[in-house]
Amino acid sequence: MAVCARLCGVGQSRRCRRRQRHNQPGQGSDSDMDEEEGERIVGQRQGDVGPGSGVATAGPSDACEYGSGHVNRGGSLNRTSTGPPHPQSVAELPPELLVEIFSLLPGTALPSVALVCRKFRQILNTETIWRRRCIREFGMMEDLRKIEVVGVSSRELYVKLLHPYRHILGLWQPDIGPYGGLLNVVVDGLFIIGWMYLPPHDPRVEDPMRRRPLFRIHMWETKKATVECMYGHKGPHKGDIQTVKKDEFSTKCNQTDHHRMPGGRQEEFRTWLEEEWGRTLEEIFHEHMQELILMKFIYTSQYDNCLTYRRIYLPPTMPSDLLQPGLFKGTYGSHGLEIVMLSFHGTSARATKLTGDPNVPAGQLTLDVDLSRPVVLPDLEHQRKIEELSRVVLGIHEEVKREVEQQAKGTSATVNGAAEGACGGASGVEGAEVDHGACSDSCQPGPSSSTNPPEAQPFVLPLGVMARNEVYPRTCRKCFYGTGLIAGHGFTSPERTPGLFVLFDEDRFGFIWLELKSFSLYSRLTDHLAHAHAPNMERFEAMLHNMQSWTS
Repeated sequence: MAVCARLCGVGQSRRCRRRQRHNQPGQGSDSDMDEEEGERIVGQRQGDVGPGSGVATAGPSDACEYGSGHVNRGGSLNRTSTGPPHPQSVAELPPELLVEIFSLLPGTALPSVALVCRKFRQILNTETIWRRRCIREFGMMEDLRKIEVVGVSSRELYVKLLHPYRHILGLWQPDIGPYGGLLNVVVDGLFIIGWMYLPPHDPRVEDPMRRRPLFRIHMWETKKATVECMYGHKGPHKGDIQTVKKDEFSTKCNQTDHHRMPGGRQEEFRTWLEEEWGRTLEEIFHEHMQELILMKFIYTSQYDNCLTYRRIYLPPTMPSDLLQPGLFKGTYGSHGLEIVMLSFHGTSARATKLTGDPNVPAGQLTLDVDLSRPVVLPDLEHQRKIEELSRVVLGIHEEVKREVEQQAKGTSATVNGAAEGACGGASGVEGAEVDHGACSDSCQPGPSSSTNPPEAQPFVLPLGVMARNEVYPRTCRKCFYGTGLIAGHGFTSPERTPGLFVLFDEDRFGFIWLELKSFSLYSRLTDHLAHAHAPNMERFEAMLHNMQSWTS
C-alpha cells in the first residue's frame, strides 16, 4: 500500500486499487518479468499484498482509479466534477513524462512500480527506461544498440546479466598461494569480463599494465547468461561462477583440456614464459632467477583457472595524504615486477603487496613509512656514498628503537593501564613491525612542516646500490624514514629493515633497502578501475587486516 500510495498520490481513502497476485494465479508476475529474475532483483515477497493489508482487490480494469468523478473523503463529503484541470496524481501524467520519471528510478525499484497498475506495467515495457538504467548503473553506452542484432532487449540484458552478476564487479585478489594477483571484473561492451592484470615485463616499470581475460559472461547465443572460461589458447569454452559467500566468489573450468597444448608442458612453459617475462629461458642468465620462474610456472599452472577470489578495495583519499593513494608497479629484484597498494594511515604510509613471491607473499605489508620522520638529503657528492646515507637513516632507526623500548617499559610500569602522558601509538607491535607514526608528543614534525626539504631537490643513488631499472628520476620532492619487509624462502624469519622512502612526483616513488643495498622504483597504475573504491576507511582497514591473514 505504501508503494501504491506513494506513486499514485492517493491514500486508502481514494480507493487506489492494486491487483492481488495470490488471487490471480494464472497471471504470473505482474511486472511481466520472469518470476525467478524478478525475485532476484528485488527479493519481492508473494505475501506483501493480500487480505488484511488494506488494499482493495482490483476490478476488471486493473487500473488505479483517480479523478473518477467523485471522491469520498472519510465519508463526510461528496462532490461531482467533470475532471480536474491539472493532473492530481502521478498516474494522470502523460506516458512520455512517466517514462522520464521511471528512467530516474534505480532498476531494483522498477518491478515494484510495475505492481501498481496496468498503466505503469505497460509503460515499463519501454526500452528507453531500461537502456538508461544500463547506461547509468553500468556505464554501457553505444553497445546497447548492438544487442538488437541478437534479439536481446535492454530489459533482458539488465534483468538476466547485469543485475544478477553485479556483485562480482570490481577488484579481486585470487587465492594463488604466495603469488596473489589482481583481477578486475568489468562490464566490457555486451560482456562482463574478468581481466587479470599483469605487470609490465621486467624491468620496464613505467610501461602500461598487461591484461589477460580469464572468464566472460554474455547473452549472445541464448537469452540466458552464459559463463565461459577464457584461459588457455583454444578460445572460449564452458565455465562456471559460484558465489561462495559475501565478497568472495569462485570460478571453475568445465573443459580443462582446452588449456593443454600439443607440445605438452614444455610448449606451455615456453608460451607462459614469453607472456610473463617477454623472453626465453636462455635469455635469463641468472640461475636463481631461472629457478624462481620455473617454480612459479609449476605452482600457478596447477589451478587451471579454478580459483577463489576475495574482494579488495582501493584506499579512500584524504586531504592530508602525501599523494594520491592507489596501485603501483614496483621492481623486486629477481622476482620481477610486483603490484602494491599505497595507502595512508595518519602519519604512516603503507604499501601492501597484491602480488607476491615465495619470500614475501601477497597480502603482506612490504613498506611502512613514517611520515613524521623526514630525511634531508646531503649534497650530490655525499649522496653517492652509501655510508653517509646509512649514517642518517640508521640514526633515525636507533632513535625509533629507543622510543619503542621506553614505551614498552612505561607500559609495563603502568598501574591499571592509567599512566598519564604516555604516547600510546606503538603499543600494538606485531613481531618486528612497529607503527612509528602514532606518537603525538615526541615525534618530529610531519610532512607539512616548514622543516621539510624543498621540492625538486637533486637525487642520485649511492654507489653500490643495485637497481633493476637504471632510468629513475634525478630529482625528488621529499624523503622519509621507513622500513621494508624481508624474509627467507617460504616467508621464514620475516624482518623489518630500515630504508629510505623517496617521493619523486605524484606517480612515482622509490625505496632504498639499506641492508640489501637495493633500490625499488614504483610507478602508478593509471588504468580506470570502476566499482573499486572502499565505502569508508573502516572497511578498507578491515580488508587490509584480512589480506595479511590470507597468506600468513
